[in-house]
Amino acid sequence: MDQFSLELFWRLSGGLAAGAIIGLDRNLHGKAAGMRTLGLVALGAATAVCVVTLNGHPADAMSRVLQGLLTGVGFLGVGVIARHGVHDRPQGLTTAAGIWLAAILGAASGAGYYAIVVMALTLGMLLLRLGGRLENSLHARFDGRLTRKLPPEQRDDDGDPPSR
Repeated sequence: MDQFSLELFWRLSGGLAAGAIIGLDRNLHGKAAGMRTLGLVALGAATAVCVVTLNGHPADAMSRVLQGLLTGVGFLGVGVIARHGVHDRPQGLTTAAGIWLAAILGAASGAGYYAIVVMALTLGMLLLRLGGRLENSLHARFDGRLTRKLPPEQRDDDGDPPSR
């Protein structure tokens, strides 16, 4: 398939739009990875999947493309995670997860699964818009009563049980 088709246009555009929408949310929250970054991640994922699905490659080629894509995007996500503050707490985890979701949505769009893209994007955006408020209200309401405090000798630096 070397020529332009409407199907190819919709697959690539769907990936780009999904990533750009997530990126807009991140940008509005003052994060470094915004519309352009996440739009390009999703467009790249859609392109990689289109190369496989629209050109008659063997069925196992899709699995290899997705494995490579998700591994590579995982490394990109690690780049936005940093440790800050007095307690050296990680920052950027939501943005990293948004990058990963943008890649998945781009791949789904590239494969032509538009219903999955729309539903997952809607759920993801609801979580990004409402999740923080819900977390804050639960913390304010229960004021730490949801977690059991460990004795000092059983805590690590963050107050959590030591990892094994």
